[in-house]
Amino acid sequence: MIYTVTFNPSLDYIVRLDDLRLGEINRVNYEQVLPGGKGVNVSIVLSNLGHKSTALGFVAGFTGREIEARMSAYGATCDFIQVKEGMSRINVKAKAKEETAINGLGPKITPQDIDALYAKLDALQAGDLLVIAGNVPSMLPSDIYERIMSRLDGRGIDIVVDAERDLLVNVLPYHPFLVKPNNHELGDIVGATITHRDEVEPYARMLQERGARNVLVSMGGEGAVLVPENGDVIMSEVPKGTMVNTVGAGDSMVAGFLTGWIESNGDYETAFKMGVCTGSASAFSDNLATRPEVEALLAKMTSVGYAK
Repeated sequence: MIYTVTFNPSLDYIVRLDDLRLGEINRVNYEQVLPGGKGVNVSIVLSNLGHKSTALGFVAGFTGREIEARMSAYGATCDFIQVKEGMSRINVKAKAKEETAINGLGPKITPQDIDALYAKLDALQAGDLLVIAGNVPSMLPSDIYERIMSRLDGRGIDIVVDAERDLLVNVLPYHPFLVKPNNHELGDIVGATITHRDEVEPYARMLQERGARNVLVSMGGEGAVLVPENGDVIMSEVPKGTMVNTVGAGDSMVAGFLTGWIESNGDYETAFKMGVCTGSASAFSDNLATRPEVEALLAKMTSVGYAK
């Protein structure tokens, strides 16, 4: 079974305008409402690719109910903690000449709510996959990633972590199955500027030396690199296509990697290619990747490269 955790899910209200003028009435020419949050995106894409998952986290109010309804419409299973005070946040993404984001706060999460999440995580079994992704809202302990991984340590649960800086670094001693920084996030961690695929390996190895098992690095138009625990280094360009929306592309890569990993019984190259094409399919669409879109890109993808 696959589980995802999103601490502060959202409704994303996405609009497009010819121009955004502050202090004036602005009229949009396109609008869309989507459930948002990194773990939420992973669950939706997994569903699109034909794999069930259970989404965990915290929701509240009418926006929380709408998040669940929209996720259910995608076929994703929700088992969120229902928080009593406040409402799940609404994030506005206004795309004009530049993109402007206004992110809401989210509900008030109590210690009792956190304990309820821990109880759900305690029910996970050996062989399950858990994806923990995204930032930690201010009402939660800043070390909640570590608390969760410490709680599940030694139970045979493979954990994927997609987070920035200290959130990622501090969980490495718990040997996460997969970490997925982008090249900028990896550079921030190791104190380097990483712009090309052939620069990734030594820095990814640093994360492995600190405990990560597999390191998947997304690099936008430069492609991606996987440094798995078997010693290989696999890299590829991204498939060709028109960039439409990068939101959710990294989360889609995680979902694609897990899909390829499961369907190939643990073949790294298959998982990598599925991850790259799923991330690209989301970037080339207004919505998150679907199976036909991913398979169309897989059919066009040239063979991946292995570092010598």
